[in-house]
Amino acid sequence: MVRARALAKRLDNAPLAIVDKRRERAGESEVMNIIGDVKGRFCILIDDIVDSAGTLCNAAAALKAAGAEGVVAYCTHGVLSGGAVARVDASELTELVITDSIQPTDAVNDSGKVRALTVAPLLGEAIKRIADETSVSSLFD
Repeated sequence: MVRARALAKRLDNAPLAIVDKRRERAGESEVMNIIGDVKGRFCILIDDIVDSAGTLCNAAAALKAAGAEGVVAYCTHGVLSGGAVARVDASELTELVITDSIQPTDAVNDSGKVRALTVAPLLGEAIKRIADETSVSSLFD
């Protein structure tokens, strides 16, 4: 929640909603509640890792059912195993943006909804700053 609030603040104090989920067992989740008003709003989901994309797609469906105009998702590491890309393509998500921290598969490259962004310049700059003994944390200010 701390990171979500900080990001909302950086987005010109954007309103914040929470998707409350329950995970009964690994690989399965159920969206329980949407906390906050999403009706008529464009929603952004943020996650660190997306593997099966089940939770992400369930969250997008719940947001749309609660009246969201559209839902996009951003994640750092797109594992996207098994049928994850097909699940995203068939979901309520408008787009899923991932990084290439894990090499995108052919399914990712062929998807109409999944877009991979490169982290190469960021990693290169971090390595350069480490070698030059300058601040790496300032890359994220």
